[in-house]
This record gives sequence, structure tokens and C-alpha cells, in this order.
Amino acid sequence: MTRRLDLAVDHHPAYVVWELTLRCDQPCTHCGSRAGDARPDELDTDKALDVVRELAEMGAREVVVIGGEAYLHPGFLEIVRALAKAGVTPVMTTGGRGIDAPLARAMADAGLARVSVSVDGLAPTHDLMRAARGSFASATRALELLREVGVTVSANTNVNRLNRGDLEPLYEHLRGLGIASWQVQLTTPLGRAADRPEMILQPYDLLDLLPRIAALKARARTDGILLMPGNNLGYFGPEEGLLRSMKATDADHFVGCQAGRYVLGIESDGKVKGCPSLQTASYVGGTLKDRSLASIWNDAPELAFTRERTVDDPATGLWGFCATCPFGETCLGGCTFTAHAFFGRPGNNPYCHFRARTLRERGERERLVLRAPAPGDPFDNASFDLELEAFDAPEPAHATPDRPLDLVKIRRKPIAT
Repeated sequence: MTRRLDLAVDHHPAYVVWELTLRCDQPCTHCGSRAGDARPDELDTDKALDVVRELAEMGAREVVVIGGEAYLHPGFLEIVRALAKAGVTPVMTTGGRGIDAPLARAMADAGLARVSVSVDGLAPTHDLMRAARGSFASATRALELLREVGVTVSANTNVNRLNRGDLEPLYEHLRGLGIASWQVQLTTPLGRAADRPEMILQPYDLLDLLPRIAALKARARTDGILLMPGNNLGYFGPEEGLLRSMKATDADHFVGCQAGRYVLGIESDGKVKGCPSLQTASYVGGTLKDRSLASIWNDAPELAFTRERTVDDPATGLWGFCATCPFGETCLGGCTFTAHAFFGRPGNNPYCHFRARTLRERGERERLVLRAPAPGDPFDNASFDLELEAFDAPEPAHATPDRPLDLVKIRRKPIAT
């Protein structure tokens, strides 16, 4: 018999991530959208203000403006002001490279409530990943400037094999800058990161990583800082309650992908999908140039697939290890875009702490091996094979980034209209 998740019926885009432009001032080696140049025919300010009105009408509570770099859109501050005026909390995620004192003040005056600056390691690692010398210093300065003008500041970090050793000293650095929260997520082979499989963590790396992040979260609590895992970091290991909890109860756990249920992503040319990180080729439900946001949200199957998803659905159900997991009906294979980034479909996610621990008890572990490269488009993915091996198998020489300077070579491809 088909088993269904018990879903609420008031699905609406409460949490929206809006890419204002793909134009960017840093050529990051792990960028999922391959940002750099603006997309052809991006939404202008007038159309963006129409979208603000639609979001408010649909009950959006918080809109995160991103890029590229959101501040490179000519209507950036006007859009932020419109969101605040409409009663929608405007926040931002940024690399921070172009934020100087006047821009920080203008962002605060426009009503930007919070800003999360991406910091992906200490200076040598961060600058390598961002392919921009001085990037760590500019990110640090952005946090200082924004805090000085009264904007609540946070940080976010993509964890991979290059920077995993930096986490504890990076926390000390960020704590000293007065962050209110820190989001830690896994670098997934999406976009440019798909071109660098040696950067990507292997599933068994979670056995070391998750307890360390949990220890950092416990420490952050005492410092008044909220550390939260991204949706692709987990799941259901012994630290799950601590990692997912927003408070001190340690009673929370991952409850499945929220894309298209309470989460919405908008690309800078108006394409709409259920999550900002979902692969464009597979999950766009329509464009705001042709349809209203409400019609896309209500009618597009590309956005609705999580609302009545089943564990045995032919397209989005569970398979592989996830089909055998006792948490499968709750977790539903974890983060959708992460699973899709490896296998071209959701429902089997090797980035799982419970899974890695279970396999270790059997004396086994899983290895992801690149099968075919990504085509080179924004939000694209490569394809991987999943190999089962003995837990104590030797590490292949090519599995670690032993020539890190190779990582800064950026592959550019024109964006199709």
C-alpha cells in the first residue's frame, strides 16, 4: 500500500530566496550558479517590484536576496525597501567583497534586517575557494561594517575537503566578529563544484565531521550564537536533536525537503522553482515573465512534487539505501538537490550520518566516483557512481585535492537564453 507523509494543507512560500542578478564580483570555485556575468534578460526593477507585491500577497514572511551579488542589481536598495514596506522581512546572503561603509549604511537605511556573509575557511582556504586574493579580508570587513550600522550579522560556510580542518578556528574568528548565527552546509557537486569532485566530501567523512559540528553548536550556545546545519547536512545520527534544534530542548529532527511547500526560489530572469539550489533543467515550474507567481506555485508540478510525495513514488520515491532506512518516511531521502546532484534524481542521499554509521558497523563505506562531467550551465550537475568498499580500504591518491591551485581554474560557458 502507498504510504503518504502527513502534510499540512496551508502550503505557501513563507521563505523565499531570490537571485536578483547572476552578476558577481568573485569567481568562486564552488559556485552552484556559476555566477559571474548577468543572465540575459534579467528582471528589471519595475518587474521586481511587481514580484514583491505578489510575494506579500502570498504570505511570504522572509525574502533572502542573493546573486551573484544582489547589490550589483541596479534596483537592489529599492527592492529591499519595497519588501520592508510590504511587511516582508528582507535579508541577504553575500560574499561581501563590494560592501564598503556607504553601502552598509544604505543597506541599513533601506531596512535590511539581517545579512549573512559567506566565509569558507581561514584566509588561505577562503581566498583559494573564492579565487580572489583578499576575499577573506573583505568578508571580514563587511561583517564589521554591517554590525557597526546596526544590521544583525551572520555567517555561512560550505564545508568540503579543502576547508574541513578550518572549522574550529573559523568559529573563533566569527565569534569575535559578533555574529548572531552560523549556518554550516556541505559543498555539493552543483555548478562549478561539480567540476572539482576532489573537493567534495565522501559520505564517510561525515563520521568525523558531524560530531565536530555538534560540539561547535554546543559551544556556540554558551556564547549566545545559533549554529544551524544546512538542509543537506545530517541526518539522524546521535547528534541529530542537538544539530536541528533552534532552542535548548534538543528535540528537533529533519522533517523532509521543504521545497515547494514553504520554500521558494526565484532566478534573476524570473524562473521559479521550489528551492533556490534545485537544478534549473529539472525543477523550474515557469517564469514570472509569462505567468503569475500564484499560478506557478499552485499549478506547476515541478514545485508541487514534495507536497504529496510518497516513499514509493516512481519519480521521487526512495531507492537504494534510503528505501531500507527506518527514518525514510520522515526524511524522504534528505535534501533533494543534493541527491539529484549525484544521481540525477532524488530519493537516495549518500550524505547521511545514520547511513555512514550503519555501514561502518558492517565494516563498509560508500565512495562517490565521477562518471560524467557537468555540462557547464548554472545550477547543473555531474553524475556519479556509488561504490561500496571495505571501511578500511586505502584512500585513492586522486581522492584528495593534493594540487589545490588547479581548483582556481574557472570554466565559463555562455548562459543560454
